Amino acid sequence: MAEITEEEDLEMKRPPYLHAMLAGGIGGTSGDILMHSLDTVKTRQQGDPHWPPKYRSLGDAYLKIFRQEGVRRGLYGGFTAAMLGSFPGTVVFFGCYESCKRAMLDRGISPSFTYLASGFLADFVASVIYVPSEVLKTRLQLQGRYKNPYFISGYNYRSTWDAARTIARVEGVPALYSGYKATIIRDLPFSAFQFALYEQFRRVAVQSTGSHDLGFGWEVTTAVSAGGIAGAVTCPLDVVKTRIQTQITPDSHEQSSQPAKLEKVVSVVKEQKRHIHSGPRTVPTTVPTLDTSSILTGLKMIYKTEGVGGWFRGVGPRTVWTSVQSGTMLVMYQYLLKQFERMSEKKESPSVI
Repeated sequence: MAEITEEEDLEMKRPPYLHAMLAGGIGGTSGDILMHSLDTVKTRQQGDPHWPPKYRSLGDAYLKIFRQEGVRRGLYGGFTAAMLGSFPGTVVFFGCYESCKRAMLDRGISPSFTYLASGFLADFVASVIYVPSEVLKTRLQLQGRYKNPYFISGYNYRSTWDAARTIARVEGVPALYSGYKATIIRDLPFSAFQFALYEQFRRVAVQSTGSHDLGFGWEVTTAVSAGGIAGAVTCPLDVVKTRIQTQITPDSHEQSSQPAKLEKVVSVVKEQKRHIHSGPRTVPTTVPTLDTSSILTGLKMIYKTEGVGGWFRGVGPRTVWTSVQSGTMLVMYQYLLKQFERMSEKKESPSVI
């Protein structure tokens, strides 16, 4: 088959912005729905304040949460909060990504840099929308079921609304953006790597097949590979982000609308064997607590107390999650763009009498 040149590749038909935003929003939300339970497992592993850790592995965590807490309140804890930010955040992301990408390519900027920078900028804009839902989601995932007797996280919210109201009342509205810096420091490079790899992998696939209309196998391979690699590389930043968003002070714990039983929390603290507690600040304790408002400090202290393994807590579920979530989002994105295009062509074509 004839090889497609880079110039021809850059002149591919560009979808309307509305099509790109809707396709991206639906694809991204579908991926989040599909992989939410695995995201919960990753959050539990990364934010576990117990030592030794309660969950030994991905499979162990999944089974324990399922058996002890069930699906709706356990594996799918924080689902409502996640959905509040998923669709609008992804819609904004794809709109900004397409806009930045087209503007930079039209100015003759290198495609490799363009894809990297566009993913970076698009996530920065979308973060204003999705970070509050990320904070709520992360805390509710760590908490699990209401009055959870199996995992003492320090949180005990009745619902998503109760969590938002309690955080705003006790910690202040800005707390809904807690970990904002850590979140964008994690997500900006993730999105940049993900879309730079995805665009490059697709280009290689297009040149290999000689067609822009890639089959299902190629679409899945390029999307899954890009998401998995980007997820694994940025795992240390994800660990720091999770711990910042799930830490609260002892005073905040005592003022929460539905405080957990302190005697259970104290028993957890007594079992703490680390001299420096680098986990989330979710339990009243006299043990020095890591102030992870600094990303570099967080990485250094996690390494000091837990080694390299601390940086990569939950790397298994994170890699699987980002692979499948990215695969679902990007494959659906391409599929929906084609469907929207066909619908537009049918409307524009004259009816046959």
